[in-house]
Amino acid sequence: MSEGLPVISIDCKNQGAEYAKSGQPVKVAPYGVYDIAGNEGFINLGISSDTARFAVNSVRQWWYEMGMARYPEASKLYITADGGGSNGSRNRLWKTELQELANETGLQFQVSHFPPGTSKWNKIEHRLFSYISKNWRGRPLETLRVIVSLIESTTTEAGLKVKCGLDGNVYETGIKVSEEELERVNITRHDFHGEWNYCISPSETFA
Repeated sequence: MSEGLPVISIDCKNQGAEYAKSGQPVKVAPYGVYDIAGNEGFINLGISSDTARFAVNSVRQWWYEMGMARYPEASKLYITADGGGSNGSRNRLWKTELQELANETGLQFQVSHFPPGTSKWNKIEHRLFSYISKNWRGRPLETLRVIVSLIESTTTEAGLKVKCGLDGNVYETGIKVSEEELERVNITRHDFHGEWNYCISPSETFA
């Protein structure tokens, strides 16, 4: 890892949360981005499906709302992520969407997925989601405004700061990525477990 390289840990809180305005629970998906060096978190609160497009859009929102200001000179971003789900190592849409974000921002994304059975070591669980869960425990999550407020009021003795945004997009499920589309991803796999460790760089046409 290069010195000064921004490192973020990402994950979607699997069980989500519930709020009930009229007695009918509605699921929301809090997708988190945790800046390890800055001890700052960003929660993209989705009201649609947890898909790879939603995952990458969460990284996008973090970058424009928090990351870009903190790391204005950054050309690379190191992402640690679980091995499955919307940001899974085998998820083709995750890679093609990350390619689009690389082209859009000019950033190179270095990605490391946690191997099966090791996601409990993901720092976002211990340093972000666990404190958010404690903060809203026992409180009625009646509206989205209440959920956002509780998330943003989460802090720790170490100075954790959390920002929360509401993602109103509807994310289509079941999107298939063809071999041809996958081949257009500018990916370089590492020698050590290249299926889990790789870099996605801006396409040459966008360089």
